[in-house]
Amino acid sequence: MALKDLVYGAYERRLLRQIPAHRRPRHVGVILDGNRRWASENRSTSDAGHRAGAAKIVEFLTWCEQAEVEVVTLWLLSTDNLTRPDAELAMLQEIIDETVTGLAATRRWRINPVGALDLLPEPTARQLKLAADSTTDVSGILVNVAVGYGGRREVVDAVRSILLEHAAEGTDLAALASVLDVEHIAEHLYTKGQPDPDLVIRTSGEQRLSGFLLWQSAHSEYYFCEAYWPDFRHVDFLRALRAYAARQRRFGA
Repeated sequence: MALKDLVYGAYERRLLRQIPAHRRPRHVGVILDGNRRWASENRSTSDAGHRAGAAKIVEFLTWCEQAEVEVVTLWLLSTDNLTRPDAELAMLQEIIDETVTGLAATRRWRINPVGALDLLPEPTARQLKLAADSTTDVSGILVNVAVGYGGRREVVDAVRSILLEHAAEGTDLAALASVLDVEHIAEHLYTKGQPDPDLVIRTSGEQRLSGFLLWQSAHSEYYFCEAYWPDFRHVDFLRALRAYAARQRRFGA
């Protein structure tokens, strides 16, 4: 074994010792950023960059299993991304279809699409639904696959769902306004019934959320990593967990 591997392994073990089991996140959200810049710096095509990023997902979910994370949300395609040129969007959708199908085929994780599926091409929406239906009985990590996702759109969809539900019951707007509260909104989000994300990771050095889990991340801890997503390593993940474990969560207090 090379000296570099020995040093890397020793550092991993040291990081693990610094992460108490009782201070690990239940729900981790990830903004998988930097695929195109990774491709550019490696003198490759954007297609290769996105495929390298897709290949990282199984490895990342394996690390989450080892850390006993219960829910992972992966932001694969935003609503803003849907305005990209047709050729690039078709390439992204093909990679997403292949990735989600592959994740479902492992039978290790329960797939849950989150996003405005009505905005997606029919084949992609169908593939996401098939992946979800085929893994409903899987007991592993719940993996939210955020495709066609936007935080503002999610809140609008939640409010629209509430209005339609109460309209069907004959509730007038004044009566609805008098009882509408935070929990009503939460019960109609794409992630209803799930714990909010404890930790949100963004790769590539960008330090913004871009609307990711806008409602749910109100009290999340954030970790921004300089590595592009295809280069994200186990030690980077462990550093994120260590940073999370070291923080005193105040939940807005």
